[in-house]
Amino acid sequence: MPFGWVDRTSDLEDEAPDAAGKTAPRSGSETLLAVFARPPDAPGETINSAVVIAAENRASYPGLKTAADYFGPISEIAEQQGFKAEDGLYSFPIGTKQLVRGDFSKMRGKLEMRQSSLVMIVKGNIISFTFIAGSKDEVEDLIASLSFGGRSAPR
Repeated sequence: MPFGWVDRTSDLEDEAPDAAGKTAPRSGSETLLAVFARPPDAPGETINSAVVIAAENRASYPGLKTAADYFGPISEIAEQQGFKAEDGLYSFPIGTKQLVRGDFSKMRGKLEMRQSSLVMIVKGNIISFTFIAGSKDEVEDLIASLSFGGRSAPR
């Protein structure tokens, strides 16, 4: 988590964030991490960057066979918030894991808002990683911090 960011995970445990960071109760999902560059209601002249990691039970989506299939619901929510999909879905490696990635954007006044979602299915759960920022570079920087595996304890 970047220094100075606001951890709102406990505030959102029973709610599922949408593409704009707004929340609504949703059964079967769990917010594992929700961090924002500033509190969501704090005024600012830039996009409030965010990282949200959520898990949903795969059984909640009958017929869902692959991580790419989960982009139906993601795209629907993103489009409701005014985002447009870009470039289609593609395989995206993080270390030895292969995730599926989809990118979205919209204009918010004079500012561009970018969202990239990465999805994988693990042990019957759909795990989604959503990154929101004001530019492609900012999103890429946030994604670059994602890794799988334990870290060594400091000595």
